[in-house]
Amino acid sequence: MDNIVDSLNSAYQEFIAAAAGVLEAKESSGGQKTPATDAALENFKQRWELFRVACDQAEEFVESVKQRIGSECLVDEATGSVAAKPGQPVPSGLPPISAVRLEQMSKAVRWLVIELQQGSGAGGGASHANTSAPFDARFTEDAAQ
Repeated sequence: MDNIVDSLNSAYQEFIAAAAGVLEAKESSGGQKTPATDAALENFKQRWELFRVACDQAEEFVESVKQRIGSECLVDEATGSVAAKPGQPVPSGLPPISAVRLEQMSKAVRWLVIELQQGSGAGGGASHANTSAPFDARFTEDAAQ
């Protein structure tokens, strides 16, 4: 994470320096277009693109961490491994779900999303060939629990 922050900070500083370079070149040329202003503008464009790339990388990292934290919280909640803390609402009377069962449900939802995105959601039945873990799409309790 420190590398991403350092990269973003460095790209930002270079972007700001390039912007200052454009202003200085324009001022020294009296506002006229010169090879120096063109070079400063080209450097500015390059630094802008590098800054955008650094921002995109930082955003991807943040999204991946958010997803990982969300997944961990979901598993903790579903498996009942989160103890009730003082001042928090008492968990519902639903029985906890095993981590294996939660993973099966998650895979089923992912397959349904993929099928819907591909336009085959109305095709009925399971059109995927993933048979490694038997799964009833109606989410009835299976014998594994």
